[in-house]
Amino acid sequence: MAFTAQDVKTLREMTGVGMMDCKKALVESNGDMDKAVEWLREKGMAASAKKAGRIAAEGMAYAGVIDGVGVAVEVNAETDFVGKNEKFQEFVRGVAATVAKNDPADLDALFACKYNGGERTVLEQQQEMVLVIGENIKVRRFARFAEGTSVPYIHAGGKIGVIVNLDVEGGIDATEIGKDVAMQIAALNPRFWDKSQVTEDVLAEEKKIMLAQMDNDPKMAAKPQPVKEKIVMGKLNKFYAENCLLQQEFVKKDVFDGTVEQYMANAAKALGGKVTLRTAVRFEKGEGIEKKQENVADEIATLAGLK
Repeated sequence: MAFTAQDVKTLREMTGVGMMDCKKALVESNGDMDKAVEWLREKGMAASAKKAGRIAAEGMAYAGVIDGVGVAVEVNAETDFVGKNEKFQEFVRGVAATVAKNDPADLDALFACKYNGGERTVLEQQQEMVLVIGENIKVRRFARFAEGTSVPYIHAGGKIGVIVNLDVEGGIDATEIGKDVAMQIAALNPRFWDKSQVTEDVLAEEKKIMLAQMDNDPKMAAKPQPVKEKIVMGKLNKFYAENCLLQQEFVKKDVFDGTVEQYMANAAKALGGKVTLRTAVRFEKGEGIEKKQENVADEIATLAGLK
């Protein structure tokens, strides 16, 4: 059975073993992935590989500023319990420090970096953590901001990690402003940072839906099309207010009553400077990963011989 370079890469990610050894394992096993894993385990190279296929949708989202560089990472594990493990948290922080120092282009580049200045690569350290923790552990994604001023926020002990990246003028301390904006992002998860980012196809789809809703409303259906179009344009402001960070109402009403954009301008002016949002990132642990659904009632019934 033939195998490809992608197969070698997949085997490497599964086992943490070097590329040449993975290639040799696939040669020895005639391209059979399961047999290649078994071959590596027999050679003592991949003791943790049996855990690599298990679903990892828990873990931790982390955000921090390391030597002036803003970093967000998500590292997954199989259970929520592991996210509270100090060794696991230390590994996550080490991954973040590696990202800050090495500026990897992607996950493959990150996995090849020396973990936190040590001898092992990040991939090798990840596999070591699988052995130490006893669960499948996966570094899933990262973001890095070397320019501007970054402000981190971690929600609920690592459920959500947010980095807000700002342009700050006037020598002011924008930490509180950045944290308030990051908390808004964590809470409301806006689709866009600013209405200027909303693409024409998204607007066209929203307009289509709004017009269809009016056509199906007995009170609106008989109105002339130009009138409906005008109403739709007015409703788009509501769309922006719901989906775009800077146009959203600032959630901390006791601090400021207005939009996020207005809050940032007002707060920065009060400090004698100016703050502009460059970009931001929001990682929520397990986001988009299909989790295994456990049905306890069915499990008990099966064990009891009722099913």
